[in-house]
Amino acid sequence: MSTFTTTGMRTVITPVHDLAAATSLYGALLGEPVMNEPYYVQFVGPDGQQVGLDPNGHRKGLTGPVGYWHVDDMDAAVKALVEAGASEKDAPSDVGGGRLVATLTDADGNPIGLIQDPQGWS
Repeated sequence: MSTFTTTGMRTVITPVHDLAAATSLYGALLGEPVMNEPYYVQFVGPDGQQVGLDPNGHRKGLTGPVGYWHVDDMDAAVKALVEAGASEKDAPSDVGGGRLVATLTDADGNPIGLIQDPQGWS
């Protein structure tokens, strides 16, 4: 069995149609975003909880917020989950700065998000 560790579900990404409106709404809840780009907005809430807004999420098939588990070894995590019955939906890809993101689904079609941050990422 592949070995990896997780530090928990620390990121939730929400698909949005109107990025400006969503940024305003989530800003009222979480303050100023730490990243504000036309392709993604990220807030950091209590205890480092990361909340992302993805204006391309609906095109990627997201129908609602997806929780992302932070792992220390993306390949091992994907392998272990697939061996345990998950299906790979979106293969691991670098979304910038060395951050790897992947999405799998469980037997009921529920999304399982995975994130591996590069060493030293904060």
